[in-house]
Amino acid sequence: MNLRGHISTLSREFGTALLATALLPLCVCAQVTSYGDKQTGENSGNELPSVLKGAKVDQHLNRELPLSASFTDETGKAVTLGTYFGPQSKKPAVVALVYYECKMLCSEELDGLVQSLAMVKLDPGKDFDVIIASIDPNDSVADAAKKKAIYTRRYGRSGTENGWHFLTTTNQDSINALTSAIGFGYVKVPGPDGVLNQYAHASSIELVTPEGKVAQYYMGVEYSPKDMLLGLIESSGNKIGSPVANILTYCYHYDPERNKHSLIVARVVQFGGMITVASLGSFMFLMFRKDAKLGREHALTKDHDDKA
Repeated sequence: MNLRGHISTLSREFGTALLATALLPLCVCAQVTSYGDKQTGENSGNELPSVLKGAKVDQHLNRELPLSASFTDETGKAVTLGTYFGPQSKKPAVVALVYYECKMLCSEELDGLVQSLAMVKLDPGKDFDVIIASIDPNDSVADAAKKKAIYTRRYGRSGTENGWHFLTTTNQDSINALTSAIGFGYVKVPGPDGVLNQYAHASSIELVTPEGKVAQYYMGVEYSPKDMLLGLIESSGNKIGSPVANILTYCYHYDPERNKHSLIVARVVQFGGMITVASLGSFMFLMFRKDAKLGREHALTKDHDDKA
């Protein structure tokens, strides 16, 4: 085979390998967003573990939040949801339901929210509000203040701190009213020590109009900045979005052999990144070896032709 043939073959191999490598992260992402990889615990076929059947998100678009529901913000000030929504409000809000002692999924959810908002050219407090409400009546004002300090520092946009609101309440009726309006289901479960102090729940954030109506849902723990910007702009005009694919990330794991519960977050994205890097490295190594071999063969062919 002449040099042109070698180069043609190498180009085809390069293209094929590069395409396969490029598609690998997409396959990994498909694992992250697929229904089967999001659910955890015992299951049979397509059925969720029984405890997770109550930990779901029903999309209640255009549902009004309970504006009279009472909470306490991170400063200890008594507020209602009507403090942020209603006739006097001009701003939409991003709403996330979490609990502050959640060590895994809730942190991933809030990290994803911060990363998305950091790439949106709108400012909390000026253009919209961020409302993080705890579903755990045992969470304290101190817990809320600590979380606000962490995430506003991580967000890193000075002057926007007043747009972030971390709420708690000991009033279970207020929690029930808010979670019911949003369609956020959760189940209290025992931790590994047997104490009933953890929650099985799914991950989602919601956009709410200035009037206090649910306008859009975003599922999972990673949120597109482009979708976030568009959603905030549309919800600011009291426009209601469309339902999204109900692909859920669950904050729950049950080990039937040990009969214990523990929190997990699937880090398939990070694992996929490592696979991609390793694949690229292997691909480049093989291509360099082929290139070197091709160079040697070309040199030998040239020497032979010169001698002839």
